[in-house]
Amino acid sequence: MTEQNTSPQGPDLSRGVELSSFVDGKLVGHVNDHEVLLVQGKNGVFAVDAHCSHYHAPLSEGLVTGNIIRCPWHHACFDLQNGDASRAPAIDALACWKVELRNGSIFVREKYPSAAPVYNEPERSPDCIVIIGGGAAGFAAAEMLRRRQYQGDVIMLSADDTAPVDRPNLSKDFLAGNAPEEWIPLRPSSFYDEHDIELRLNTHASDIDAEAREVVTDDGGRIPYDRLLLATGSEPVGLSIPGANQRNVFTLRTFADCQAIIAAASGARRAIIIGASFIGLEAAAALRAREIEVHVVAPEEKPMARILGPDMGNFIQDLHEHHGVIFHLQDTATEISGSRVTLESGTVLIADFLVAGIGVRPRLALAETAGIALDRGIIVDSFLETSAAGVYAAGDIVRWPDRRSGTNIRVEHWVVAQRQGQTAALNMLGLRETFDAIPFFWSQHYDVPINYVGHAEEWDEISIDGDIASMDCMLKYMHKGKVLAGASIFRDIDSLRTEIAMEQDLAS
Repeated sequence: MTEQNTSPQGPDLSRGVELSSFVDGKLVGHVNDHEVLLVQGKNGVFAVDAHCSHYHAPLSEGLVTGNIIRCPWHHACFDLQNGDASRAPAIDALACWKVELRNGSIFVREKYPSAAPVYNEPERSPDCIVIIGGGAAGFAAAEMLRRRQYQGDVIMLSADDTAPVDRPNLSKDFLAGNAPEEWIPLRPSSFYDEHDIELRLNTHASDIDAEAREVVTDDGGRIPYDRLLLATGSEPVGLSIPGANQRNVFTLRTFADCQAIIAAASGARRAIIIGASFIGLEAAAALRAREIEVHVVAPEEKPMARILGPDMGNFIQDLHEHHGVIFHLQDTATEISGSRVTLESGTVLIADFLVAGIGVRPRLALAETAGIALDRGIIVDSFLETSAAGVYAAGDIVRWPDRRSGTNIRVEHWVVAQRQGQTAALNMLGLRETFDAIPFFWSQHYDVPINYVGHAEEWDEISIDGDIASMDCMLKYMHKGKVLAGASIFRDIDSLRTEIAMEQDLAS
């Protein structure tokens, strides 16, 4: 997340510009102090806010398909006709401006009043929708229900003690000390009351009575539902070695976890990260920003090579080492005793605190207790409905039919969870929307972003365009000649084009 530029860019659109001055169908200008983007869409010229409402990315560097503009950084989509955030991770709509065509020039002077698109609620929409989970999927579902003007009850049960937060930021800018706390909530606390969403924090669901259509809570309460969304997410895998329950050993998942690590980092000199996962390495980078000596202990030969391949693994290791991280690869921690951490190799490391980043596991106990079909995740159909009628699922817990691979897949990505929550919300309203969004995630290491689009559990070829070491590259992961996924560094347009090509492959 970056600070907003307060100096408006480009020409004064109130004085008029010619269509010939557009570059790739776009032009950034301003109206008074507001930056505005002119876009040549399918149905004419549109004027919208110049920056993505998610992390303020410049939309002029994105791609336009039809009447949709795609954010270059994190692949959010906006409808140019009404500014609606049609695809996560963006939630807020863009402001739209009135475009005047006169004497061959385009003038923009007036912003349209803010008004949400009007939707017709299905004739048989449910009276009450209950959402179990306060993460990306659960929040996205609740927000989408109200965005679509659903008038029934929305009850959101969250085991967390805080309202839904921007979880990706917890291992990135916020942990590094570069983001203020007010950036972390996805919405202010007042949002839930204003939109009549009954958010119950510190609430644990213990069972689902599918026949009676009731959720049973730990305190014995029973909450009736007409539709139910399971969005319980994942939990960090804990260390199972002697000393793992010490107070200086942390995992990173919740806002409270992040705050505890920040408190431990205050005055600390050295930290150990157990595991070279994305979370682990992002935490390593964040702690280095706090000038803490960081050691990473992991069993693999190269970090992230299993997901990104050996060349990208080499780059990630070199990048972290350049910033002072010390790796202990092909090794594991066997015991923690106070500040001493013993490794399988016999090496003893001394640290003020440890962060375990050895992966997560989906929270499936509730679905299992309810007799919902499982297979290394909750099995859902293309509409995200489970084997229990009226019960849907979204996020890390879901294994869904992927049309590109022809198999059922489960993906633990923030953006996937958001998009599934949105689709599940529409389907709980009876709209029958197939979920076939292309998976996407991003990872940030110091000032280097890595974007990943698609899903490749295995591949037989990796093509590399550009140079990884120069941080200008697009990698494509292929199996039998078919591109399954792409990873990029500072190749935003290529990443978007890869996503679009995958979508077109589904449509063909």
